[in-house]
Amino acid sequence: MKHLIYSLNNIWTIVIFLAFVIVGLLLIFPLYNIFVASFLDNETGVFTLQNYTNILGRRYYRTAIYNSVIVGLSSMVGALIIGIPLAFFTTRYNIKGKSLISTLAILALVSPPFIGAYAWITMLGSNGWLRLGLESMGISMPTIYGPLGIILVFSLKFYPFVFLLTAGAIRTINVSLEEAAESLGCRPFSNFMRVTLPIIFPAVSTGALLAFVLSLADFGTPSIIGRNFRVLSTLAYNLFTSEMGGNPGLASTVSILLILVSLIFVYIQRRLIRKKDYGSDMLRRPEVKQLSRVSSIPVHALCYLIVFLSSLPSLVVIYNSFRKTSGPVFKSGFGLDSYRRIINDVPDAIFNSFVFSISAVLMIVALGTLIGYTVARKPSILTGFLDSLLMIPYIVPGVVLGLGFIVSFNSKPVVLVGTATIIILVIFVRRLPYSVRSSVSILKQISLGVEEAAISLGASPAKTFLKVTLPLMMPGVFAGAMMAFITAINELSSSIILYVGGTVTMPVRIYLSVLDGEFGTAAALSSILLAATGVAVFAIIHITESDEGVFL
Repeated sequence: MKHLIYSLNNIWTIVIFLAFVIVGLLLIFPLYNIFVASFLDNETGVFTLQNYTNILGRRYYRTAIYNSVIVGLSSMVGALIIGIPLAFFTTRYNIKGKSLISTLAILALVSPPFIGAYAWITMLGSNGWLRLGLESMGISMPTIYGPLGIILVFSLKFYPFVFLLTAGAIRTINVSLEEAAESLGCRPFSNFMRVTLPIIFPAVSTGALLAFVLSLADFGTPSIIGRNFRVLSTLAYNLFTSEMGGNPGLASTVSILLILVSLIFVYIQRRLIRKKDYGSDMLRRPEVKQLSRVSSIPVHALCYLIVFLSSLPSLVVIYNSFRKTSGPVFKSGFGLDSYRRIINDVPDAIFNSFVFSISAVLMIVALGTLIGYTVARKPSILTGFLDSLLMIPYIVPGVVLGLGFIVSFNSKPVVLVGTATIIILVIFVRRLPYSVRSSVSILKQISLGVEEAAISLGASPAKTFLKVTLPLMMPGVFAGAMMAFITAINELSSSIILYVGGTVTMPVRIYLSVLDGEFGTAAALSSILLAATGVAVFAIIHITESDEGVFL
């Protein structure tokens, strides 16, 4: 009995209990309701398998599943083709401006993909300036619309996952293994493919998995440039919006299939890693080599071409935001027409984005720091299970979770649909893992002996955390907060489902402006988002001393 009372009074027991309640209410409960809704008839509400029969039995819907997998796999391959060479060259050779390359890659990673889609439309759309310019020189170019455009945008958007993870792995492998293979006559390319790549496979496959899952989940890009090319994320949104008056059974079914496809590939990746032992003794780290004069130019050109292409959409967006406009049409010359228009016409979108994001981030930091501490310092079955649950937001698409919130919180006693609260809460639960992971990472660098010394001197566990541990955790806490802010202010997938007129955000307004052909308005709002993202990235790099791992 005394032990039970002590446990109930223990602050960390309360934190664990509170975390399970919040995760259960805001994550598990909505997903459970989505799962249940997929088995209910839209009109009668009775149990049925008809929704799954309709989705899997009709070619229209099966095509969306096939398209999603093809886009995801193709984007993953594109990210690998771009990310692995960039990681290898920047870690093994003395590349000038290496920090700039990493920074530009990070900016490409954290900027919203739908902005890239919009920028490529202005370049390679039906009347895109780059496409028309090339055609004037006799070079025929296809438009950006369709699956190839989606794959291009996703490849240039998500390759930094592969780049950052692969670079980190290459820096820490045992170079003696490569030297042994070289001494046996293995040529450089064969050495990399047969020795280096198998060793770093866990990191490479994790980057590839992230590229696949995020390509599968993204809503904005295929909706903007996909035209009639159906994927699961846009199909779920379209089915939901066409069934606003009833139980969105088909949309829920598509959502479950979307999650299932992601889980299948997560399982495949885990199985591939478990099949082999990738560990090795760290005898000697690789040395950074100097490139020869012959190879220096093409290698530098390749590295800078990659980051230039991934940064080009942001540059185009900023450029377009300062062009003069006449309604939706760009004119020659430069001015602040687009910025005046958004300040006069859509100030609420700017205000809402910052208020919703900051509100969610404050909640994320408060709870995420405490959860991170319990996961790192109080290992148990419960904290391990909680840590696993917090991986779910990485897999579940925003459209799916947004739909789950509507199904769950659209009737008494809790009616949140149409309010700002529902958007803040969905951002909170989707971005909570950033703060948790960042806190866990920083705690690995803080000796447990520091806390034990404070407790031995009479400080309570709560006081030790507040006075000793928390100040030491602040760099990691701040980095997690900034990453949460970056992803929160750029959130589109869930907010497009949840917004009403008074709760529109910048990403939603940009998306609607692009669909309406208001490219000047979209460019100005996108530039504000990019500026906020850039400031946050600069703050993270400054605080963490250029530790790229914090962005993963």
